[in-house]
Amino acid sequence: MAKFAQTFILSAIASVTLAACGGAETKPAEPAAASQPAASASGAAAPAADGTPKRVAITAIVEHPALDAVRKGVEEQLAADGYKVGTNLTIDFQSAQGNTATAGQIAKKFAGDKPDVIVAIATPSAQSVVAATREVPVVFAAVTDPVAAKLVTSWEPSGTNVTGVSDELPLEPQIDLMKKLVPNVKTVGYVYSPGEVNSTVILEKLKIQLKTQGIEVIGAPAQRTTDISTAANSLAGKVQMIYTTTDNNVVSGYESLYKVAVANKIPLLASDTDTVKRGASAALGVNYHDMGMQVGKIVTRILKGEKAGTIATQKMEKLDLFVNPKAAQTQGFTIPEELVKSAKEVIQ
Repeated sequence: MAKFAQTFILSAIASVTLAACGGAETKPAEPAAASQPAASASGAAAPAADGTPKRVAITAIVEHPALDAVRKGVEEQLAADGYKVGTNLTIDFQSAQGNTATAGQIAKKFAGDKPDVIVAIATPSAQSVVAATREVPVVFAAVTDPVAAKLVTSWEPSGTNVTGVSDELPLEPQIDLMKKLVPNVKTVGYVYSPGEVNSTVILEKLKIQLKTQGIEVIGAPAQRTTDISTAANSLAGKVQMIYTTTDNNVVSGYESLYKVAVANKIPLLASDTDTVKRGASAALGVNYHDMGMQVGKIVTRILKGEKAGTIATQKMEKLDLFVNPKAAQTQGFTIPEELVKSAKEVIQ
């Protein structure tokens, strides 16, 4: 009898144990809630099925008016497209403060964070980001020659995770403006950063085009912002005017260039319209706020599922003329009245 009771008890325990291991009503495990979607290698951000906010990371090589205007334009366009910060969008902005090593660190961080899109403003930041990720969609902005910078292989859709908007300017209108500001100009100074691919490319193009017109271009490299004054002073007595592009290093320290121009009575012509407020006598360039909004439209397309690699690199078609007659007077010349009348904005 005792043996029978012992057998019964063991059988009962075994039955309970089997039931506890999930016999009758075992349900399949529910899939875990989706985390922030990772971008595909082709550059498309998958839509957030769980309603989590979209994440956009923005980086710029430095903060100055033109690049700041790009960022603001991006943010405003995203808001206009229904992406509101604090509601369905988060934006992480980081500036490299003019340091390429910092730009590389930011790029690696963003690549690891895997946001839905990275917006890279200016060539050094764009190069760092493109080198850091082949998965997260990248939209560059304010890059003069994305092909020379090796961001894309052509102006056609890249087929990769990269697209963007270039601020490349046709040189012919710039040269025409040089001649109108300084008739019979024979020597043009060019202050630039040798570390910026865009600046070196434009220097070579300028030399080729101006040589055919009997005009010599003298380059003055400034590796750092603190070198701008020395570079500009090296042109004193050698050139009839100084031309600058959208070189971020030069734009950041434009006040130093202006002081040298005033002291030596050298006309300053820029291709960044914001620098006209900071001492350039004139500038024929793109509207960087509008560029930012154009970039924002591309970001929206990617956030909605379009692949970055299917979107061709774009250019800004419209050029605006800004003039500063007072700055011109401090640089020893007068801007022709017809240019003042045709300018989109006259800085007083």
